[in-house]
Amino acid sequence: MTPPAPTADPNRVILTGENPFINLSTASDGPATTNASFWRIIFSGGGPGHVLFLRSELTDNRIRIYSDNIAMTRWLQSTVQGMLNKDYGDTSIPVIDAEFEKEGDMRSFWTERVLTGEDEVVLTWYHIGEPLLLHTQPNQTPGRPYGVSTVLVPALGARLTINGEHAAGTPHPRDREGRPFSTSALAFSESWTEPFKK
Repeated sequence: MTPPAPTADPNRVILTGENPFINLSTASDGPATTNASFWRIIFSGGGPGHVLFLRSELTDNRIRIYSDNIAMTRWLQSTVQGMLNKDYGDTSIPVIDAEFEKEGDMRSFWTERVLTGEDEVVLTWYHIGEPLLLHTQPNQTPGRPYGVSTVLVPALGARLTINGEHAAGTPHPRDREGRPFSTSALAFSESWTEPFKK
């Protein structure tokens, strides 16, 4: 009788949480006019917390980083986020202290609010699609030393505002391994891994 396949991932879990993102552009094949990577982290090498990495015409195309845990943010920049977007890995970028709120139900919409003494950044996802469960191993994809297991929920509608001013552009539909997807999505139950050091 064939023994059952192992159910435990053989790698070390380095973080778990959420990583919704918004990519807006004025044309389907055009460059992103807004790129936002939001994290709600439950466990990581830098502890728990929230962080928003943002570049948009609303920020004069400069990167802003909002967080309630600077140590976690710097750790994330030196690991997963820095791998996903090298520009966001620059630890010389100042971190703006912020508070975070959320509301919604992913069956209809989801909103994250980032609040500082000067700014209110609001990210909203809507026109929610069918979730995809993805799982990759470390080094499975060239240039990606980390593995990930995540539930990606495409959003055909998304908007981002800063102090009530709307970012230009919209999300655009995409295909991911034969499944409908989008340039903006919710990412829940997300865990990243790395091989155990020998």
